[in-house]
Amino acid sequence: MRKDFGAKPMMYPMNVLIIATYNEDGTPDAMNAAWGGIADHDKIMLAIDKTHKTAKNIVDRKAFTVSMATASQMVPSDYVGIVSGNDVPDKFARAGFHALKSEKVDAPLIEELPMALECRLISFDPATEILFGEIVNVCADESILNAEGNIDPVKLDPIIFDGSNRAYYRLGEKVGDAFRDGAALKK
Repeated sequence: MRKDFGAKPMMYPMNVLIIATYNEDGTPDAMNAAWGGIADHDKIMLAIDKTHKTAKNIVDRKAFTVSMATASQMVPSDYVGIVSGNDVPDKFARAGFHALKSEKVDAPLIEELPMALECRLISFDPATEILFGEIVNVCADESILNAEGNIDPVKLDPIIFDGSNRAYYRLGEKVGDAFRDGAALKK
């Protein structure tokens, strides 16, 4: 038997995305967002309330970065989600984050978060609060790369959001090989 929950924003896993921008005075800003994902090979989609400081910054600067929150940075990642940049203009610094200048877009990289998508604004619809960005680069610290030079999700140690229980979790173990294991069912 199944239990109905009604129409709710529940999906597993939900990424914990940390979106970083520059404020109008050039200081860095960051927010936590769970409602977003890859929209195409070079596009990302985010749902961001138009009243957020980050939304204004993205529209003004036409650029942003998206980092994966990690288990080691869970507390500051949660902090930038519960404090508004409209009320606490130095929340980036209070979180203990340090900004690195992106060479690709007019937005900061967060030194403590080892993987980021560097993005340019494609569109933001204030009515739906849906933002599309062009991914111009993905960068990762060498500390999270595997022997083949690819990002190792175990080393990255990203956290996921469980909105139903208001909790963060680590990813689990590898269970198979994509685009290969299903071939066993081909006739």
